[in-house]
Amino acid sequence: MNIFITGGCGFIGSHLCEYYLEKRHKVITVDNLSSGRLENIETLKKNASFTFIEADILEWPDLKETLKWADVIFHFAATVGMFNVVNDPISTLINNLMGCQRLLKNMSEIKSDAIVLIASSSSVYGDNQSLSNENDNLNIHRLSCSTSTYPISKLADEALAYAYIHRYQLNIILARIFNTIGPRQTDLYGMVVPRFIKQACSNEPITIFGDGTQTRSFCDVRDVIKAMDMLIHEPKALGQSINIGNSSEISINDLAQLVRSQANSHSVIQYLSYEQAYGEHFIDITQRCPDLSKLYHLTNFKHQWTLTDTVGDLIARQKQA
Repeated sequence: MNIFITGGCGFIGSHLCEYYLEKRHKVITVDNLSSGRLENIETLKKNASFTFIEADILEWPDLKETLKWADVIFHFAATVGMFNVVNDPISTLINNLMGCQRLLKNMSEIKSDAIVLIASSSSVYGDNQSLSNENDNLNIHRLSCSTSTYPISKLADEALAYAYIHRYQLNIILARIFNTIGPRQTDLYGMVVPRFIKQACSNEPITIFGDGTQTRSFCDVRDVIKAMDMLIHEPKALGQSINIGNSSEISINDLAQLVRSQANSHSVIQYLSYEQAYGEHFIDITQRCPDLSKLYHLTNFKHQWTLTDTVGDLIARQKQA
């Protein structure tokens, strides 16, 4: 197959590139390197089946020709990371929406029959107090929140995608991806697991934002990639929003203890207020955990990595770095 990946130098995008090259497919990726890193694809550059273009999806002139070439498209180009969103909420909304719009508009103009998987987000569920199901009413926690433009951009992307499905019959899958962790994830943009691991392995204070009672569910990126691959090969997934993640839930307090224990660390645990961490107008989500019934119904997906397994793997990698 010919695989086109936007945002392929990012955390999940680079794993997609690696996965499909290992399957002996041809891969083209475009990334403006705003948060993606060249080191994520360094080992892939020697592969004759891999092409990287440094460009912005909003302006790249060869988008239409590449879409004609592609059999499968993964759209991951976006502004991501809590710190990036808080620092520039306006660009977050504009970049994420207009990137998706340009992609889908060009696909409609060439009457593409390629399958496109668009990366949505668990943030579209707002502060859901139960397992998040695809049939739930979606909401934004509070518009005045400094991070509100990110979930709004993902909601808008989904609405746009459904409009293109209905009008142009595009083959779209919307992946609502929950908290994902694994090799190559950086702590630079506010991701909690790599930050905790880096602090623990250096015996520095492990910093928890808020009181630590907020809960999350973490899925290994290698499981996320496998789930997405299964979905693009399942015709019944077309035209649907589908949760991808892990339904094993943990509090941030317990996560910090797990990391400290696994790393045999002497780090103390410190607490920072949200205002200290992100500035004013930040509101956190108290719970985020997916209902995976639809994913299990559509595919034979099974998790291969537990949180403990992944944390152990990441700690070993950090200590070898």
